[in-house]
Amino acid sequence: MIPQKHIIILFLFLGSLSLKASNADTTLIKQHLVNITKTEKFRNHKNINQLNEIADYIKSSFQTYTDSITFQEFDVNGKTYKNVIASFGTEHKKRVIIGAHYDVCGNQEGADDNASGVVGLLELARMLKGEQLNYRIDLVAYTLEEPPHFKTEYMGSYIHAKYLKDNNIDIYGMLSVEMIGYFSDEKKSQTYPVGLLSLFYGNKGNYITLVRKFGSGKFARKFVKHYKKSKTINTKKFTGPKFLPGIDFSDHLNYWKFGFSALMITDTSFYRNFNYHEPTDTIETLDIKKMAKVIDGIYNTITTL
Repeated sequence: MIPQKHIIILFLFLGSLSLKASNADTTLIKQHLVNITKTEKFRNHKNINQLNEIADYIKSSFQTYTDSITFQEFDVNGKTYKNVIASFGTEHKKRVIIGAHYDVCGNQEGADDNASGVVGLLELARMLKGEQLNYRIDLVAYTLEEPPHFKTEYMGSYIHAKYLKDNNIDIYGMLSVEMIGYFSDEKKSQTYPVGLLSLFYGNKGNYITLVRKFGSGKFARKFVKHYKKSKTINTKKFTGPKFLPGIDFSDHLNYWKFGFSALMITDTSFYRNFNYHEPTDTIETLDIKKMAKVIDGIYNTITTL
């Protein structure tokens, strides 16, 4: 018979393990979404003051969980824009970059595109506080991902990736968190760049996708393997040629340009969410519970790589 005090010790030990397994907080997720999307002006490239307010909000949120925070400032057409960077595990030299853009296209709230990704960063910051890591993790909130700067050297992610390359910083890989909040169990709610893909992936938009190009490198391969193994949410992987429409439609494309291993996690954007770049892209359309599970999967993966 096991002595009672040993049972108590075992119970406390198991309890500490359960506390270790962090979970994304749906209440915090919703509050962040409100604070980022319900602003006086839309956070597009024309409203520099609004973008700066969001940058300050992201920085303030990061400061709750780490002292290692910087603005990466750069000028475009006489205006100064800011990437916001929070670092964890700074005792390590090799880095993992997890990024999401906080600007929007035109006059819309951009709840899924891409407040959802930015909130993912904010929740990861909370979950990573005090965590023992195998790599330095930089959470980077970019600006100027959207048109008219998309696929130009003015993108915040281009500025960041070029800085890493120019300074020979040791990068293991990069994850772009691009639209992670829209899901649907309705038939024919999921479309594809090539119609035949529905035979392999189904026609319901009820999963998250890990997207990488052929030859995307070791980090991208391992991230996909570990994320799927975590089984936090229905997950499908997609690997294709870089020229396939949509495969490079986010910040990871700039890390590919500089030879870094990178991939994107996404709800497939306009192939599923027809609120894309429309005023209807609001919080009310998002599935916050599933969004939380996506974030859990990222956390579980980056803490086990």
